[in-house]
Amino acid sequence: MKKIIIHAAIAVVVFLAMSLTVASWLGAATERAQESVESPVGVASAADESYCTPELRTILKRVLTSCGIIREGGGRGCKPMDAQSVAAMSGPDFNALFTPMVDRAGIIQFDVSSAELDVDAINLIDNIFADRRGASYFLIVARASPEGSVEFNRELSEKRATALYNHLKASYRDPDFDQVAGMLWLGKEFAQLEKEFCDWKRSRSGEPCDSKTLNRSAFVAWIDCRL
Repeated sequence: MKKIIIHAAIAVVVFLAMSLTVASWLGAATERAQESVESPVGVASAADESYCTPELRTILKRVLTSCGIIREGGGRGCKPMDAQSVAAMSGPDFNALFTPMVDRAGIIQFDVSSAELDVDAINLIDNIFADRRGASYFLIVARASPEGSVEFNRELSEKRATALYNHLKASYRDPDFDQVAGMLWLGKEFAQLEKEFCDWKRSRSGEPCDSKTLNRSAFVAWIDCRL
């Protein structure tokens, strides 16, 4: 009889110990799950902002695919006439696509006929690129102001886009960088920025802004839409 009582007592102790252990495991798992829900979105996750309408996604996918950010087609950039035909819309309409992204974008400005990055340009591009927040694609759209020939400004805007692209690639050394970042260079032919963009975050925000100074630039932004 005593043996039965002892065995029963041992069984109860073992059962209680196992119950406490399981409860502890479940509590820890619940806490980890809660922490996962409350933690910020990681850079590998794809964001999807409220402005990402079906129409916007369609145009963005067309541009990003043809200009090489989504690796289904072509190289890593689009020149002016390619960008215009790919977008299949007017310059103002093309620019309007990006106006909802004002908080995620910046305008990197250059000297006349120059593609050199100054200190303020580097600081702004680095800050914008570092603030990924789960976005999938980084877009560089370079322009040139009206001075000079069409051919000269095509080459100049390409050099500006390439300068930013190469700076980021060298600075961050991400093996997937070519699948994340891509370029369009628009010269002075397509989608010139209007003066309203002077209110955007600019690398030379302390200087006067007009259409000429504004378009000696490259627009940069993370694309938060899932495509």
